[in-house]
Amino acid sequence: MKEILDAITSGCASAEDFAALRLPESYRAATLHKSEADMFEGMASVDKDPRKSIHLDEVPVPELGPGEALIAVMASSVNYNTVWSSIFEPVPTFAFLERYGRSPLGRRHDLPYHVIGSDLAGVVLRTGPGVNAWQPGREVVAHCLSVELESSDGHNDTMLDPEQRIWGFETNFGGLAEIALVKSNQLMPKPEHLSWEEAAAPGLVNSTAYRQLVSRNGAGMKQGDNVLIWGASGGLGSYATQFALAGGATPICVVSNPEKAEICRRMGAEAVIDRSAEGYRFWRDEHTQDPREWKRFGGRIRELTGGEDVDIVFEHPGRETFGASVYVTRKGGTIVTCASTSGYTHEYDNRYLWMSLKRIIGTHFANYRESWEANRLVAKGKIHPTLSRVYPLEETGRAASDVHRNLHHGKVGVLCLAPREGLGVRNEALRAEHATAINRFRTPAPAPEPVEV
Repeated sequence: MKEILDAITSGCASAEDFAALRLPESYRAATLHKSEADMFEGMASVDKDPRKSIHLDEVPVPELGPGEALIAVMASSVNYNTVWSSIFEPVPTFAFLERYGRSPLGRRHDLPYHVIGSDLAGVVLRTGPGVNAWQPGREVVAHCLSVELESSDGHNDTMLDPEQRIWGFETNFGGLAEIALVKSNQLMPKPEHLSWEEAAAPGLVNSTAYRQLVSRNGAGMKQGDNVLIWGASGGLGSYATQFALAGGATPICVVSNPEKAEICRRMGAEAVIDRSAEGYRFWRDEHTQDPREWKRFGGRIRELTGGEDVDIVFEHPGRETFGASVYVTRKGGTIVTCASTSGYTHEYDNRYLWMSLKRIIGTHFANYRESWEANRLVAKGKIHPTLSRVYPLEETGRAASDVHRNLHHGKVGVLCLAPREGLGVRNEALRAEHATAINRFRTPAPAPEPVEV
């Protein structure tokens, strides 16, 4: 691994130099163990601790197949699917690996350990047969859509491929590691003005927000739209807020405390609702919602928009907020959802949907073209990473715990091969132009808490 890192940090190694590097037999990776999949059985989700389930193991380098690439991972980041993996919800990810393992090449993924992580920034080490567009030594980021495209269903929109999977969640050999295995059609150019950890942060959430809000496969946002964004300072919401502002829409940012409200204002948002300070409680109890709170919330939105309802709701909390989301959307408007972090069983009053001709659209990550466009905007300095803090690979469990307990803003990064932060910047002039925006989410890491045994 030292030879690989030396070649990357030298800045002068050629494609031939990288191709000649000897691959190690093993590498360090953040893993889950199949034997521990029931370790949190009977516990409430909030009490499950990723620091107990995520391990740092030395694992064998996987076999390289056709159309694939091995990547030296300089940095990665934590997403909510990392948290779901680590607490084995809604099902242990080993069920996904077993299913993938029914195909000949998929057998490599069905192992008693799972290397997790769905983001990376790094350097191509090797490519398999049939890969022509990417050479060893190329600096890249990876999106997390893994497809087989053997069915016609996926050739209009690859997200509809019956064999569509999320890399590092539904496949093995993910990005929270020193080496990762990806398909070559997951690769995109690394933005040159960003460090490794900054470049690794947008990936999953930036592409997801692009499809959900901007793409014709999602809400198809246009200039002048009012867009309600739940969790507007978080991993997903922070990119949705930027897309709304860059696209001429008006974001109405919903956050949970004054610090997060200030982050939204620093991004340029003017309409911000601190739902905790204003005391919104959309559920009277665990079984009954409160329509009066929906109405109060809608009234507050109109105060901020000059009397207008929202055209689009950017939904991902799910159960806790979905009834309110349907209610406050304008007649003919769109609720677009990509997740259910507060619960998968949504309840809403259907009268407000059908009688007002509203639409609910489901989106899930993004296809290659959408991911490429989202990454291109980052590379051009139009959209910026929302990295708040960075941990070493050894502390991946702690990083996931911070996200699980909502102790973070934006994205939490993880250094893999990169020995320190700030490396990998190739375009200092573009970076200087956007330095303030690149760093506006940065916060110090909280003091570590003891892990209960």
